[in-house]
Amino acid sequence: MRKLLVVLIIGVAFLFSMESCKKEVKTEPVQKEPVVEKVEEVTPKVEKPVLTEEEIFQQKSLDEINNEGNLKKIHFDFDKHNIKDDMKPILHRNADWLLNHQSVEIVVEGHCDERGTEEYNIALGEKRAEAAKTYLVNLGVPAAKVNIVSYGKSRPLVKGVDEDTYYQNRRSEFKITKK
Repeated sequence: MRKLLVVLIIGVAFLFSMESCKKEVKTEPVQKEPVVEKVEEVTPKVEKPVLTEEEIFQQKSLDEINNEGNLKKIHFDFDKHNIKDDMKPILHRNADWLLNHQSVEIVVEGHCDERGTEEYNIALGEKRAEAAKTYLVNLGVPAAKVNIVSYGKSRPLVKGVDEDTYYQNRRSEFKITKK
């Protein structure tokens, strides 16, 4: 019991000592910090100028324009240079594109398959290129903007000895030479 009494006395003494250590803390009302509005600086946006289709076209190289495939090739029957009915819509689209890009000059290349002599195929390739040019001119493309060249059988598109290969090589291609 003594121990309990000693512990009780020590506990009461401790409480009194804690009471005496208490300091009165004077508190002041919390002041709100002034509200500062964030003002964003408006920086003028420099917008890239919108380029016209013609300006975009003029920035491209001739290789880029030719690789876009705007002008499609046409094909011919064996030993013929007349424009086939199924090739006429292609020439119409080519003419429309050329008329929308009036500064363009092109060369029409005449090609043949590997059959026949070199001399014969050069002459046939020239007739094919001339037929394609004439068709374009009749659709309104200025003749001065269209030149022709024949490669005969010297520049085959594909190699082979079957009718599909021959067909692919009997063609006229349209290359842009000036924009």
